Amino acid sequence: MISLPYLALYSFLGLVGFRLLRLFIEGGQYRKRTRCDGKVVLITGANTGIGKETARDLLKRGAKVYIACRSLEKANQAKQELVAETGYPDIHVRQLDLSSLKSVREFAAKFLAEEPRLNILINNAGVMACPKALTEDGFEQQLGVNHLGHFLLTNLLLDRLKSCAPSRIVNLSSMAHRYGTINRQDLNSERSYNQVTAYCQSKLANVLFTGELARRLEGTGVTAYAVHPGTVNTELPRHMGSLFFLFEHKFIKPILSLAFKTPRSGAQTSLYTALDPSLLRESGKYYA
Repeated sequence: MISLPYLALYSFLGLVGFRLLRLFIEGGQYRKRTRCDGKVVLITGANTGIGKETARDLLKRGAKVYIACRSLEKANQAKQELVAETGYPDIHVRQLDLSSLKSVREFAAKFLAEEPRLNILINNAGVMACPKALTEDGFEQQLGVNHLGHFLLTNLLLDRLKSCAPSRIVNLSSMAHRYGTINRQDLNSERSYNQVTAYCQSKLANVLFTGELARRLEGTGVTAYAVHPGTVNTELPRHMGSLFFLFEHKFIKPILSLAFKTPRSGAQTSLYTALDPSLLRESGKYYA
């Protein structure tokens, strides 16, 4: 039988060990007090998860934040929550469906017509491990949403970013890019489709796009960064069918959440690359 002093000691060591494990999982935090007063930030897919937490932090730093989401209802709900929680009202909701290039063009045209500034573009929205499907333009869904939609959006907004330089572009990728290949003869995975393989391809495209952006934008004052947020407890895997529902089980989810980052911690890499002054000469790099 364990005596009370030993029980107390083991309990204390267990709590310390758990705390250290959580600190390791959560990773680094961006603690600099960089202000964003007068700056305009556009974040795609910010009604939940990492994007929402990124918007929350930037609002507190004084930024004017636009969140561009497919669902206006969910975006407006997120806006109400963020305003209530932060006390900062300068957040604006716009509709954007990245699976439709028509929607991307319409969004960009309206944004450019109404907003004279853009200092930070955070291409945050994404889908993961979707069943096989095509966008309305005929592209494999994950490649279309995760890369092509953002590719078009970024290029349509480039002149505005240049005119507001120094400005930044942050592309959310993933460590999954390491396992991706770009099959130029079968970009739509028509010969054979694997949900995870298609996701890895789209994330590799994000990294390659970032590198090429940096090369082409050298000397313009616009810098670009690719980021891996970590393994984060978000709704991103919602298309994974029965596996996702297993993750969401009321008994399993609390256990898995101990091994995953919170959305707030997942947002730190985006914030670091969007804000840190030391990265002005580091354009094109990948951060994790």
